[in-house]
Amino acid sequence: MRMSSHESRPTMLLREMLDGYRVTQAIHVAAVLGLADLLASEIRTSDDLATLTETDPVALYRLMRALAAAGIFQEHDGERFSLTQVGDCLRRDAPESVYGWARFVGSDYHWRIWRGLEYSVRTGETASRHMLGTDVWTYRQQHPEVGEEFDLAMESNSNHLMTTLLPAFDFGEFRTIVDVGGGTGIFLAAILSRYPDSRGVLFDQPQVVAGARPLLERAGVADRCEIVGGDFFQGVPERGDAYVLKSILHDWNDEDALAILRTCRRAMADGAALLLIERDLGEPNDKLETKLSDLNMLTGPGGRERSQRDYAALLAGAGFAWIGFTPSESSFGIYLGVAA
Repeated sequence: MRMSSHESRPTMLLREMLDGYRVTQAIHVAAVLGLADLLASEIRTSDDLATLTETDPVALYRLMRALAAAGIFQEHDGERFSLTQVGDCLRRDAPESVYGWARFVGSDYHWRIWRGLEYSVRTGETASRHMLGTDVWTYRQQHPEVGEEFDLAMESNSNHLMTTLLPAFDFGEFRTIVDVGGGTGIFLAAILSRYPDSRGVLFDQPQVVAGARPLLERAGVADRCEIVGGDFFQGVPERGDAYVLKSILHDWNDEDALAILRTCRRAMADGAALLLIERDLGEPNDKLETKLSDLNMLTGPGGRERSQRDYAALLAGAGFAWIGFTPSESSFGIYLGVAA
């Protein structure tokens, strides 16, 4: 969001923060309507866009001009619009597309959970169970359309991580890489595409990995990747040289996180590597994105974001030797441990 000319006035700064929800919803609607895709190759009038999206032309123009003021679109004479560099990231096929995330964070499901933030702060309990009547995993299974939007959001986040994490760490030293909780395999596919001598094992719940084969085939790595369904509280595939857990442990409290790590440790030979891809909580007064994600974990699944010291303690408690932390250009980094 573009800062106003009053950005030095504390009251105006606070008002802009409070009004941020409006920008979120406006971007969400633009994503749902596919406006960035329609503007990918040419400037269009808002009337043309209204016809293509079957929306009210006056209302759509009002949405477009607001997002132009926010820097998503550029407004030209004659109520014509084009994409900015920021808005280009809303295209479905953009290299670091945030299309899936934009659809998810503006959804009714996500906002219902966040409306329970006060409940979580007062009680220490997850708002999701209070607001939805059940935990987030059960709710998404009961509402497949919500699960699909969530999976799309996670793929969107993985697209971002591929451009920031992969250059920061050499996965090529591992012959067999097990992606624990790897979803439909977008991140593992990126690793295998980058390292043609490595093989992969994609592991997640059966209903999740059921849709992984087409993605792996499109990436050209299906012949080097085994797909396994299961429950990481019960067991994970054996014989891996490296076990990757991307954005998994932050979903869980310390007790459950330790249980997941111990399951992995039982499957790993001594000396096998464990790679936790998570955010770094950082120092006080810093890393707003991570600290807001921590509130997301509080209200949603009931987990938490952690510091390097926290992850070192978890690894030690599960039978791993702490090696260190590799940062990246994003808020994510790699916490590395070895099966002791």
